[in-house]
Amino acid sequence: MHILRIVLIFVPLIFLLSNCKNGKLPGADARKVPYSAEERVKRHLESGKGFRLDNAFKKKKGGDFEFASSNELWRASLDIIDFMPLASANYSGGMIITDWYVDKNNPNESIKLTIRFLTNEVRSDALSIKVFYKKCDEFNKCIINEKSGNLAKELKKEILKLAAKYKSKKDDENFQEYTPTDIKN
Repeated sequence: MHILRIVLIFVPLIFLLSNCKNGKLPGADARKVPYSAEERVKRHLESGKGFRLDNAFKKKKGGDFEFASSNELWRASLDIIDFMPLASANYSGGMIITDWYVDKNNPNESIKLTIRFLTNEVRSDALSIKVFYKKCDEFNKCIINEKSGNLAKELKKEILKLAAKYKSKKDDENFQEYTPTDIKN
């Protein structure tokens, strides 16, 4: 009975320890992580990854409404396609659908966009843009096709450029220099 207890305790322990990769934690790179604890705290707080207790007790007037205005991709997408009428814009579903847009120079052709947000991060695979073309003849007989051409790539590029500007501006505004306080006093 005593041997059974030892086996039941040590076998799972040995199994768990054997799954460790040479004792290294995943994702930790010593070149990127400062050795000093004060430096790590300073870097995390300045980049917004930590919290400060002094801010928790300050009285705030009004609420803190960030909603969709805090998402750089969402704002950039709406700013880039602001000339097109919107059929649907669902922030929680991560989707913007425009209505058919008709150019004055070519009234027989229309264009419609669908923008899906795959992540909130500003990166190249964060958006999926579909472009639909509708061509009608004089009898209002229309043909609709999805085309993955240059327009979708250009829209994606412009949205990502503008979103990166918004993110950089937001990071600069939210930067708070960390000044360590001596707790012992």
